[in-house]
Amino acid sequence: QVHLVESGGGLVQTGGSLRLSCAASGRTFSGYVMGWFRQTPGKEREFVGAISWSGGSIIYYADFVKGRFTISRDNAKNTMYLQMNSLKPEDTAIYYCTAEAVPFIKAIISRPSSFSSWGQGTQVTVSS
Repeated sequence: QVHLVESGGGLVQTGGSLRLSCAASGRTFSGYVMGWFRQTPGKEREFVGAISWSGGSIIYYADFVKGRFTISRDNAKNTMYLQMNSLKPEDTAIYYCTAEAVPFIKAIISRPSSFSSWGQGTQVTVSS
């Protein structure tokens, strides 16, 4: 059973940075896609980005985070990271990590319904 734990959220001022971590356990993740989504009250969970767990890192980002956020992984630690720079108030949300054995196809990995394993989420608040 996949177990995911996010950490690193907090309160930051506009323009600041945070690094989120997602520690994964419960199985080997070869062939998996690991992703980050975010959610605000009353809205659907929104795709942030995803990374392939095996081989060379294939990464795909939502358009709104390009150039500001960076996803990386440390296979030895079974941990995925989300480095967030130049944060804006509209980035305020609960950030969730997720994992699933799915093809790395943009239309699939950008949908929350493609993933069955989720962490508990970590709150990111950006003050103006």
